[in-house]
Amino acid sequence: MTHALTLTREFDAGPASVWRCMTEADLLAQWFAPEPVTCTKAVIDPTPGGTFHVVMHVPEMGEMDGGAGCVLVAEDQRRMVWTSALGPGFAPNDPPDEGAFHFTAIMTLEALTDGGTRYTATALHADAAGKEAHEAMGFHDGWGTTADQLGRLAASI
Repeated sequence: MTHALTLTREFDAGPASVWRCMTEADLLAQWFAPEPVTCTKAVIDPTPGGTFHVVMHVPEMGEMDGGAGCVLVAEDQRRMVWTSALGPGFAPNDPPDEGAFHFTAIMTLEALTDGGTRYTATALHADAAGKEAHEAMGFHDGWGTTADQLGRLAASI
């Protein structure tokens, strides 16, 4: 995966709790935006062709809405894959605005022997420019923060 950005975390919560947080809109909205950013809208249909859509409110910048993406793979308690390049029903999305980029997110869960979960998030980009732009936006800090938030939320439910 030449144009991939990846991070891994280990959570105290089991895969069933983490999966709920990834696939239930009310729970997704609680962790998917890196604090102090908030998620003002979360829509998810965790089935192939289903909707993945989040809207975030960034302090002093306003709302950030990249539009609805498409769930490609949803393997219960194991793997969720979605992309911004396609919309619901696998319909192609418009090309991104200047300076923006489409990507595909792969989120995998691995059950640990202690009852916890290893969570790996990978963002795949079409080219080096998209990867570099995502990295410059703060992929590791932002997605790292959301992963930590996911772990705390999953452990609390």
